Amino acid sequence: MSKAACMLSNPSLVVAAGMSVVLVLSGCSTLPRSGPDDRAIQNQAAIRVGDKDRKVGMSYVLLDLTASMLPYFEKGRVSSLKAGFGVGRAGAPATILGVGDVVQISVFESSTGGLFIPVDAGSRPGNFVTLPQQTVDQSGTISVPYAGRIRAAGRSSEEIQREIERLLANRAIEPQALVTVLDNQSNQISVLGDVNLPAKLALSASGERVLDVIARAGGLSTPGVETYVTLQRRGREGTVRFSDLIKDSSENILVSAGDTIYVNRERRTYLVFGAAGLNGRIDFEESNLTLAEALAKAGGLLDARADPAQVFVYRMMDRKALQAMKIDVSRYPSERVPVVVRANLRDPGTFFAVQQLAMVDKDILYISNADSTELQKFLSIVTDVTGAGAVASGDVVNARNAARALRD
Repeated sequence: MSKAACMLSNPSLVVAAGMSVVLVLSGCSTLPRSGPDDRAIQNQAAIRVGDKDRKVGMSYVLLDLTASMLPYFEKGRVSSLKAGFGVGRAGAPATILGVGDVVQISVFESSTGGLFIPVDAGSRPGNFVTLPQQTVDQSGTISVPYAGRIRAAGRSSEEIQREIERLLANRAIEPQALVTVLDNQSNQISVLGDVNLPAKLALSASGERVLDVIARAGGLSTPGVETYVTLQRRGREGTVRFSDLIKDSSENILVSAGDTIYVNRERRTYLVFGAAGLNGRIDFEESNLTLAEALAKAGGLLDARADPAQVFVYRMMDRKALQAMKIDVSRYPSERVPVVVRANLRDPGTFFAVQQLAMVDKDILYISNADSTELQKFLSIVTDVTGAGAVASGDVVNARNAARALRD
């Protein structure tokens, strides 16, 4: 009997031969492929940098979620305005004049016949004279007749009044000066970003706070829970979430001339990988999320794949919080430490904990496959191979029967 006949009469040989062909073809470069495989890329690299086992080399802290550690996790609060600039309990700052401000000066005398009020001033409404409006020039000064050039920039209107009275004391009759600020160009702030009416606003003498100027700029154009307010003042900067600004009145500090307030929305998201109903980037939207809510938004755990005891949250945590947990973080030089939080959802009590663990922007939520899932994958491959073998053996039998019929 020929070798071909032997193979036809023995289906197991056909299956083995077919598998051999598949193994040979699996390494063949003629098979369809969308690009070079990993071996080609690795072998043709002129220089390869990295660990031979392809490990990232980044160490992390693994925390098993328990009720005792919940108080140490971040609540999502960012930096503070009052910490950097103070609460400002002393009241509104005095209005200080600067270059570009427009002022008007009136000088009063106690009787007629003085420097500015003639003897025949009976028809006048009062013993005063109002000088023409003038702008504080680039040198920071204004001009007053018989008093000369007076420095105005960096001084309040009360200080300028006293200076004018002192300079005119030997010329006018008991002079009294009144300085009125008509256009306070130097006492302005800028409100920019996600507000309805971004503008440069002049500050009122009564004093205004951060929320006041945001209201004057038309209010927010974005959800408050995802909006941050940044205050810049003479090289310093502080940021606070708008919702915290509303809740904590001490954060609503007084603004000063020259301040810049930038309002911006930072869309908060988290990533989901693994055995969840939905993988990808998910928005917090207009609410703060707990781990339980984040799992729900991701479609929950896949019943056929997920291991409920292996739910992981990857995040960067403040080293001070870890030190408060009595964890040695001396090997980490930076203030932020890589941490993996593991939640065991096989424990009914953990469901109460995940209701309290707040999600943080840019968290990664990973749900591991159960060990049985990997076994099922293996069994699926075995089933596919044995099924293919059964089909092949059936074809051999049919071919052999057809050959016998032709021979007879």
